[in-house]
Amino acid sequence: MLIPSIDLMNGRVVQLQQGERLAIESDDIDGWTAKFAAFPIVQLIDLDAAMGKGSNDAIVRRIARARPCQVGGGVRSIERAQELLAAGARRVILGSSLFNDRGVNTSRAESFAEVLGADVIVGAIDSRGGRVVIHGWKTAIDITPEDAARALEPFVSSLLYTHVDTEGLLTGLNLDAVKSVQAATRRRLIAAGGIRSREEVDALDALGIDAVVGMAIYRGLIDVSAG
Repeated sequence: MLIPSIDLMNGRVVQLQQGERLAIESDDIDGWTAKFAAFPIVQLIDLDAAMGKGSNDAIVRRIARARPCQVGGGVRSIERAQELLAAGARRVILGSSLFNDRGVNTSRAESFAEVLGADVIVGAIDSRGGRVVIHGWKTAIDITPEDAARALEPFVSSLLYTHVDTEGLLTGLNLDAVKSVQAATRRRLIAAGGIRSREEVDALDALGIDAVVGMAIYRGLIDVSAG
């Protein structure tokens, strides 16, 4: 399944390369939201909240009411996750809040799952150079994405694996890395990071893996008009 991505920054829809360099920005929030009407779920990320530079709450609420969304970006507390679910999010994406400098913070992950229910939690595993990175991909910790997937499995409904090495570059996703993470867990895997073609999405789908796509949609490389 293809999951289109809407990333928000400074009140605009954006696409970044490697989480840093602004490549695309658009004020047409409603237009992009409308383009994704045929999709079962949309990924909605508040980059300002993720970076601790404010938030786009009003826009997040507007989109979450209009489309089924999994929402992430700076979800650092149970209360914040509850706010997003109350605003209409179908699932919340938890990333850095599930880790500490030693690896997965299992007690914290368990707390989120006990209060929210694992069925609404997507655990985000971001990887660069074969190690998990947190805090906006700026801090590397000594744990592999495979080990992170195994540790998070009891507390989440699915896992979002982002291959940061290729994210936003349209160079193609590292399929071997994705398959390695999939082999480490029984949870549904969602993959992101450099996907550039419908063929890649179809190849992932054949493996039972969902694909989050951003840059390729906004550059017009993948047509979403038919869903």
